[in-house]
Amino acid sequence: MQNVKLNNGVEMPILGFGVFQIPAEHTKQAVLDAIEAGYRHFDTAQAYFNEKEVGEAILESGIERKEFFVTSKIWIDNYGYEKARASVLASLEKMGLDYLDLMLLHQPFGDYYGAYRALEDLYKEGKLRAIGVSNFYPDRLSDIAAFNEIVPQVNQVETHPFNQQVAAQQNMIKNGVQIESWATFAEGKNDIFNNPTLVEIGKKYGKSSAQVMVRWQVQRGIVCLTKSSKLERMKENINVFDFELSDEDMKAVEQLDTKNSLFFNHQDPNTVDFFVDLVQQRRERVRNN
Repeated sequence: MQNVKLNNGVEMPILGFGVFQIPAEHTKQAVLDAIEAGYRHFDTAQAYFNEKEVGEAILESGIERKEFFVTSKIWIDNYGYEKARASVLASLEKMGLDYLDLMLLHQPFGDYYGAYRALEDLYKEGKLRAIGVSNFYPDRLSDIAAFNEIVPQVNQVETHPFNQQVAAQQNMIKNGVQIESWATFAEGKNDIFNNPTLVEIGKKYGKSSAQVMVRWQVQRGIVCLTKSSKLERMKENINVFDFELSDEDMKAVEQLDTKNSLFFNHQDPNTVDFFVDLVQQRRERVRNN
């Protein structure tokens, strides 16, 4: 597995397995299968309601904890210094882990400044090996990098051939922040797996369009998250280190960029309304559990 080195010297596997939208009752087996496939980097979040199962799989794998890179994210409703700090400690307890390799702020809304300062303190205490943000656009990333003691190590953003985040990545490089993708396969939107450009490139190397998408991100230096419930697909998605896309291939994929999200624009007030509703839904789910 290829690693990237974060701005604090911590090494992070360039490929990871995400558990977004995997039901809690299926998460442990999915993570165990991913471990069998070769993954050691796992990404969850408080808002996914499956942190516990990720932790269980890691502890039951029989592999030393230090071999894993585990990420979670603080949900908006846990922002503010005290709530954020308590939520991280609760996540650790839920997962049965002494530390997390990376903790991110999940969304750029609410009191994320207070939450970030809690991350800084937990980082200094050794509870977190790295800290960062998710879904922070260039202006907000530059803001939080400039006016806090610790520059974020990672910013996880929607990145795929239809939304390539070229300018955002350049801004992250300027600030010393590692870009990480979510929705690597655009969640299948726009029939991406059958996109003629990606399929034709794959044929040249005997690879699938999915492998082309992962390899394209690896060659751009992007930490790439993938997800599948099938062991064979897990193995396929991680099998991308035996070929290299040519400059011509990379330029062909560049032409697919629309520079727009396929999901939501965080700078649109309607998106704020969407997340307000989402916060309420998750509060009710927590109360009902």
